[in-house]
Amino acid sequence: MFGLVARIEVRGAERLPERGAYVLAPNHHSEIDPLIVALATWRIGRAPRFLAKESLFRIPVVGWLLHRAGMVPVARSRGAAAQAIAQATKLAEDQSGVIVYPEGTLTRDPDLWPMRGKSGAARLALAGGIPLIPMAHWGAQDLMPRYGKLSVLPPRKRITVAIGEPVDLADLTGRTDQAAIQTATERLMAAITALLEDLRGETAPPERWDPSQHGQTETGKL
Repeated sequence: MFGLVARIEVRGAERLPERGAYVLAPNHHSEIDPLIVALATWRIGRAPRFLAKESLFRIPVVGWLLHRAGMVPVARSRGAAAQAIAQATKLAEDQSGVIVYPEGTLTRDPDLWPMRGKSGAARLALAGGIPLIPMAHWGAQDLMPRYGKLSVLPPRKRITVAIGEPVDLADLTGRTDQAAIQTATERLMAAITALLEDLRGETAPPERWDPSQHGQTETGKL
């Protein structure tokens, strides 16, 4: 049904492993992004699974659906390191992948470039020695602007999704210290930004947007 309102082109589909665990990390600039990323992942042949707040799994019916869909719960009360190890172990056992937004929320950058990254995606990849794969997409803002309303006219808006090569973490193998996680996160955000630069045909700002330096909260509308 989504194909009626948008044309999604996927580049670099061969870079997403046909089998085995992976962490897929996309940029995030529209509320409709998860649907686009899920559809692109599904077309490639992998089940789209996201990290989701543990509280959602306790909601009747919703929790059952999340479990059945293979979503991965995130418990805020649990230590990040222990949780990452448990999640990575489960992904490896199930030979499944997970989609993690490294920005944690919609970008605050006024021009929709990827902003400062958080450690979740890198931490999970390092904990399990799992491929960390960058993804970028562009065009979603024409379908649903950030904090805006869905616009289906004109129909079949073009959205392009690009998947990059796995981030090189060979020199960080076996490390889960904060310095390694920060280095891996920076490499990931650089890879996502490079993909987006190619899609947009533009050059990103030299420094990534940091909400704390602009008096912005991490979540909620701008």
